[in-house]
Amino acid sequence: MRVLVTGGAGFIGSNFLLESVPSRGDCHFINVDSLSYAANIRNLDAIASAPNYEFHRLDLRDRDETRRVVERAAPDIVVHFAAESHVDRSILGPAAFIESNIVGTFHLLEAVRAQKQGDILFHHVSTDEVYGSLGPTGYFVETTPYDPSSPYSASKAASDHLVRAYHRTYGLRARLTNCSNNYGPYQFPEKLIPLMIKNALANQPLPVYGKGDNVRDWLYVSDHVSAIWAVIERGRDGETYNVGGNNESTNLALVERLCRAVAHATGRSEADVLGLITFVKDRPGHDHRYAIDAEKIRRECGWSPAETPETGLARTVGWYLENQTWVESITSGEYKKWLELNYSERTGS
Repeated sequence: MRVLVTGGAGFIGSNFLLESVPSRGDCHFINVDSLSYAANIRNLDAIASAPNYEFHRLDLRDRDETRRVVERAAPDIVVHFAAESHVDRSILGPAAFIESNIVGTFHLLEAVRAQKQGDILFHHVSTDEVYGSLGPTGYFVETTPYDPSSPYSASKAASDHLVRAYHRTYGLRARLTNCSNNYGPYQFPEKLIPLMIKNALANQPLPVYGKGDNVRDWLYVSDHVSAIWAVIERGRDGETYNVGGNNESTNLALVERLCRAVAHATGRSEADVLGLITFVKDRPGHDHRYAIDAEKIRRECGWSPAETPETGLARTVGWYLENQTWVESITSGEYKKWLELNYSERTGS
């Protein structure tokens, strides 16, 4: 079985391949990635020479090259991770999100359609942010109306609709997963959890938006990987499956938990690390609460998360402590400039 994975040098894609390539010898994995700022080909050093793995650099915005690569790959399954994914970046520069998430997905769908699309399973990886914001109660279900708040979530909503349209119009075998916030190894340190760990270790401020009372559900990345395989193996074509970690927390409570974990792991005073928390001006259109009802994937695919909030965060903090060289290698000058641009005007507000 041939599996084409887009965005495999990024956070979720890297973890998907690192777990799948060694354990699924019946599959040959073709990884394509544009190697944008958040991707790191070194993430995949452990499988680079595996006989059932190959890498090709590809920007999905290039329609003709996308078609050529898909034709050469001749996949049985496409797992589509590739996307611009950071909300703050989408607010500062939405064009890249429209081009990558909408146009790139369109080019990939067209490339698959040019093949025997009825024989190819297209698994589209998306986000719970397409649903908008919840009040203090209730959960997102697969039939929750879309109500995106940011350029990022709007671009992902559009790509979701394109995939469903290709299923209904052209008979593409498509399945979708909308997951809650991921965390774990190899996550680029612009996202909340790795940013807080990185700054805490460097004794730098920990910027928390607004009052820190926004609520998110957190999903450990290995649980997300197992959910994707569960849907590939046991899901139904044309269906959407919500994937959640059963781990709701306010942003402030999560950061405080991370502070204590870092203090415990490094022998520092909890009070000293907690004292780094700095409240900054909230971002525009900041959704208040996300929460996932994952009953459908449990019922139909037999999936549930293996990690608890305690075990997942402990593993994550431990990984970043043990892999400081990795963190330093991807923290480029351009990344530092972006952090300054994004947070400098919020600090002290």
